[in-house]
Amino acid sequence: MNIGEINELKILRFTSVGAYLADENDNDVLLPNKYLTEGLEIDDFVKVFVYRDSEDRAVATTERPYIEMHKFAYLKVKEVNFYGAFVDWGLEKDLMVPFKEQNLKFEEERYYLIYLDLDESTDRLYGSAKVNKFLDECQENYDPEEFVDIMICDTTDLGVKVIVEGIYSGLIFKNDISRNLKRGEHTKGYVVKVREDGKLDVRLDLTARDKIAGSAGELMEILRAKKYIPLTDKSAPDEIREAVGMSKKTFKQAIGNLYRLRLVKLEESGVYLIENDKD
Repeated sequence: MNIGEINELKILRFTSVGAYLADENDNDVLLPNKYLTEGLEIDDFVKVFVYRDSEDRAVATTERPYIEMHKFAYLKVKEVNFYGAFVDWGLEKDLMVPFKEQNLKFEEERYYLIYLDLDESTDRLYGSAKVNKFLDECQENYDPEEFVDIMICDTTDLGVKVIVEGIYSGLIFKNDISRNLKRGEHTKGYVVKVREDGKLDVRLDLTARDKIAGSAGELMEILRAKKYIPLTDKSAPDEIREAVGMSKKTFKQAIGNLYRLRLVKLEESGVYLIENDKD
């Protein structure tokens, strides 16, 4: 049974206060009466979120929180007291953000970007506004035409911060923002660059230039300089390698990508750059 996560548990028994559910290791937890629905029977399986109540007891609920374990969300502060800040995360008991997990002093009724984590020493869930320590440096390559999941965060002088795939820090530059973006919004985007510091440059939409990567990009640079390459898919492999430094297979794939983007025209004499390319 995992605290802070959705668990599929089996009904063991019904009592006056609710139903006791158990996992495959016979760990049990109470699902209070207010969450029970008609028709439930012993041995039925129920999907519940498990957390600790105000008396620090494990309890189950069929309600879903606004934030999932090891995820980010903008949450509203309901109260600030001696122990820390308490934010509304959609459940009966508010989520505490300890003072040590705040970048600045929280104010009631304001929204802050929060990360949900588990204190393994106490088995208690807590929120943290020190989100940078939960973000990794990106060391992978992204296909420039492949969608990635992004979460819209705060606005800066350079543009809008985003979280990519729930684990990387990214930025959409001002000039690349084509529509209104709402803080906390989840949408799709493209990674156009992985910077040396492991952060990502992201766009909501791609230009033709962004879509050109790898061998296609190299070939495009040659075409921009020469306007024409006297090669076709019938050219000999040695001739292709000498002219552009690619295998015949790679050359054909690159030409295919550029042709689909309508950046080149193919003729019997070779490959020509389409002169109205503005990207």
